[in-house]
Amino acid sequence: MDTATPPARALVVGSPGAGKSTFARAMRDACGLPLIYLDMIWHTPDKANVTCEQFDRRLTRELARDRWIIDGNYLRTLERRLERTDTVFLFDLPVDICLAGAAARIGQPREDLPWVEHELDPEFADYIRRFPTEQRPQLMDLLAARPSACRLVTFRTHAEADAYLARLRAGDD
Repeated sequence: MDTATPPARALVVGSPGAGKSTFARAMRDACGLPLIYLDMIWHTPDKANVTCEQFDRRLTRELARDRWIIDGNYLRTLERRLERTDTVFLFDLPVDICLAGAAARIGQPREDLPWVEHELDPEFADYIRRFPTEQRPQLMDLLAARPSACRLVTFRTHAEADAYLARLRAGDD
């Protein structure tokens, strides 16, 4: 496991429901870094989306900052984000854990999504089930090509992420 050196610019990626946003909030609280949710840039409160051009303009502004945590995959823009990132946190958890995580947040207001989900959308659940075979390979290829100065920290369990956060809060290197 990697040391818990606080990042200056971090990405948190992985399957929906894996715990990315929960981790990103805890890291924000521990490090004082601004937290940007890509879902909040892409989605509008009426469940529509902004245009790719609008998304890209906003992302460009966020990437220009000196310090941040960016939560979300959005593979179309991952290469751009990797160029500015010093640390990537990859949540590589089993599908059943991700489905349970997505189901657990139903009915809960969230700061990372501009609406409250009232049920687990069957299409979204199917996307989570397909993530290991459809999205993960692309994600892993992009991460393999990341700049050498960008470290990768992989969590395969929530306990690993919790241990990292505990070391970060304690200031251990």
